[in-house]
Amino acid sequence: MLPKVNQILHIQVNSIDDEEAKQEFKSRIADINDRQIIMEVPLNEKTGRLKRLYMGDELSVYFITDGGVKNYFNTSVLAFSEETIRMVHIKKPEPETITKVQRRNFLRVPAELELAVTYSEQLRFVALTDDVGGGGISFLCDGYIPLNIQQSVHCWMLVPYKNGQIEHVPFRGELVRIKPLETGIQQVMMRFAEITDRDRQKIIRYCFERQLDLRK
Repeated sequence: MLPKVNQILHIQVNSIDDEEAKQEFKSRIADINDRQIIMEVPLNEKTGRLKRLYMGDELSVYFITDGGVKNYFNTSVLAFSEETIRMVHIKKPEPETITKVQRRNFLRVPAELELAVTYSEQLRFVALTDDVGGGGISFLCDGYIPLNIQQSVHCWMLVPYKNGQIEHVPFRGELVRIKPLETGIQQVMMRFAEITDRDRQKIIRYCFERQLDLRK
């Protein structure tokens, strides 16, 4: 399903500046043609400021449809036009590239991904994920590492794609369950407490690719 005229787009700019990349903007679709979506200049609702975009800027976008389903896609800025107000022209996505996610029904897949965990200033360790999803992950680590449920931790996860690209996904997680295993390691379930929609989309994309591999 493609977005429609007057629908609201939620936008993040793919930037090497972490602060800029975390900011979310909203824009209304004014028109759609065969190749482009024409939208108003995005607005940061927290600051009330308009976001100045440039030709070639890469954007992570989602729009919400019935039932709270978020529809994610990637696009780029193609052109600008001056009508009653300034308009931004972005590349129209192919329908098959749009990822649909219902927040309360995130896909989870078994996966061993590298995870760096900062538990405190004194305790940092590396672990392997056990499964991964858009709402959280579980991971395996040495049983002697002292962990507690409801603890908030900062993490970096390496997310590889089939095309050879590797993304670094930062997030803050909350430990919700810790299960000691007979092998002397512990399985830790974690939900995402703070993660940008752009980074969540990277994980969701990986989950869909992984699911396709598992089906084969």
